[in-house]
Amino acid sequence: MEENQPKVSRFSLNFGALAGLAGIVFSLMLYIAGMQHEQGFGIQAVQFSIVALFVVLAIMQYKKANSGYLNLIEAFKMGAGVAAISFVVGTIYFLIFSNVIEPNFMEEAYEIGRQKMMEQNPNLTAEQADQGIEMQKRFFWVIMAVFMIISVIWGFVVSLIAGLIMKKDKPAY
Repeated sequence: MEENQPKVSRFSLNFGALAGLAGIVFSLMLYIAGMQHEQGFGIQAVQFSIVALFVVLAIMQYKKANSGYLNLIEAFKMGAGVAAISFVVGTIYFLIFSNVIEPNFMEEAYEIGRQKMMEQNPNLTAEQADQGIEMQKRFFWVIMAVFMIISVIWGFVVSLIAGLIMKKDKPAY
């Protein structure tokens, strides 16, 4: 008699949505603290840690639901799925945030970026800085696609490590 194997997609969807919601809560905390434009290492580390935590939790729960068995392919699928779903949820929130909650967010971000460009390169003229900002505006969706790829790669890396640690193949007999 064959047991019903749990669906990787269900775990990816559930834990990806939870990771996205946790990311939204973190983003709202930054907004309330007036740190929504901060991009330091600590903030990035927390955001990557949120995804990593939910990838590991998804893999652990899947293994538990699968009678203690887990192979590396299942872990990979979950890592990529959780990261992708989390990114999509976060992007939807970002679009709502930047268009409804804080409509001036992008203009403020571009101005901060312009100021940083001018500080880091004193030889840069104001026109050149403005051209750089215009280029960023034109390639917004390309940049978002690159960030999604980075997120999925991060999910793969975390799932590789967690999968290797938790791997347990079903016996052949």
